[in-house]
Amino acid sequence: MDKSKQPFHITIIKHPFRKHKYKPKRSFRMPLPRIQPGDRIDYRNMSLINRFVSEQGKILPRRVSKLTLRQQRLMTIAIKQARILSSLPFTNGEIQFERTKSIFRATGPRTIKK
Repeated sequence: MDKSKQPFHITIIKHPFRKHKYKPKRSFRMPLPRIQPGDRIDYRNMSLINRFVSEQGKILPRRVSKLTLRQQRLMTIAIKQARILSSLPFTNGEIQFERTKSIFRATGPRTIKK
């Protein structure tokens, strides 16, 4: 058989003092939200909508939520309707950047050099 036609094989070089065990990498990601067959994508279904909104209030993208194109469009419309009807906030209510003390800077008259 031609070398280009042969299947690709991984060769393991064994070291005399080490044991070779391959461990699969563990994923520490959050479980993906799923849509069950009986779930309706509607602005009133807040338990479903909250799974597809991030902590900051952003809509999760398709590559993260693993929705089909049609499901993503329906979910986006439902989230926007829920926001307009005040069922869902537009943003998270937490203050991220808070000033502890106001800073007063006194500046003198500016002169333009020619």
